[in-house]
Amino acid sequence: MFIDSADIIVSSGNGGAGAVSFRREKFVIQGGPDGGDGGKGGDVVLCVDNNADTLSNFRGKKHHKAQHGAPGGARRCTGKNGTNLIIKLPLGTQIFNYESGELLADLDTPSKEVLLLKGGKGGLGNARFKNASNQAPTYAQKGLPGVLLHLRLELKLIADVGLVGYPNAGKSSLISTLSNAKPEVANYEFTTLTPHLGVVEVDELRSFVMADIPGIIDGASLGKGLGLEFLKHIERTKFLLFVLDGLKDPSTQYNHLAKELASFSADLSTRPFGIIISKVDVAQDLLSKFATLLATFAQPIPQDLDISKPILLESSRENCPHLPHFILGISSVAHTNTDTLRFSLQMALESATP
Repeated sequence: MFIDSADIIVSSGNGGAGAVSFRREKFVIQGGPDGGDGGKGGDVVLCVDNNADTLSNFRGKKHHKAQHGAPGGARRCTGKNGTNLIIKLPLGTQIFNYESGELLADLDTPSKEVLLLKGGKGGLGNARFKNASNQAPTYAQKGLPGVLLHLRLELKLIADVGLVGYPNAGKSSLISTLSNAKPEVANYEFTTLTPHLGVVEVDELRSFVMADIPGIIDGASLGKGLGLEFLKHIERTKFLLFVLDGLKDPSTQYNHLAKELASFSADLSTRPFGIIISKVDVAQDLLSKFATLLATFAQPIPQDLDISKPILLESSRENCPHLPHFILGISSVAHTNTDTLRFSLQMALESATP
């Protein structure tokens, strides 16, 4: 089951208490204090698990505790330090303070490791308190307590390209054609109920990751449908690809989708993007639909409009930064322009990377 949010309670270990002890040996007169220090409590460490893609491991277990430090012993023996608690999380997980909502850590790189909570310091044994005026101290320090924290975990998938479109627009068919992902494909809405990631191979040296999320409907940013729950998964994508159904009006679809993204996150409205019109093998009146879409971006309609090739709009992006990098008609079933789309996306990613 795909779980992308959870709340857990973590605590670092308590420090071990210092020992009160006196040396007792035959022929050793007034051996003096020899109580050792307590061990340090275990830390709470967060790290990325590259083999995990869900938070389902935290669904049944809420409390996670690091080991306490051991108390000190006689003969100045220091107690053993507590074992650190290492919490492995999927790449892209954000850790928030449950009460305040403060972002504590963001595991956004594969090798990232974060020390979240330090364990309590061990107490000093009575041997530490011996001095000229107090030759036989009978007291020691207690260890410091660990820290307890209530966390909220939010998984946001990290991908290069995020697919945005209405239900049944052809997103699952596209990602299954371009990549190694195998989502369910069927002729009804909301076939995709969980996000899918796929690796798209451009050539022998270049590849990128594509994310397919459940379809967005009007009002998704207000909680309608599945959009609000999964819109967060395209927040981290470098490039957005709008998948518009060629059997319907592409211009209306784009305007509504762009409005929902802007309502959910102002940052998404400025993200680089491209547009594809799917199902061109069965769609009708494509020239008119492409012309209407170009008019949406106040672009001149060329007399020799060729919809079999990508329509590039990058030349005027400086004057209008919200233009798509390209508009392209495709058919995942007939494999029309799928290879062209691979290279167009790769070129757009390279130009969008600072």
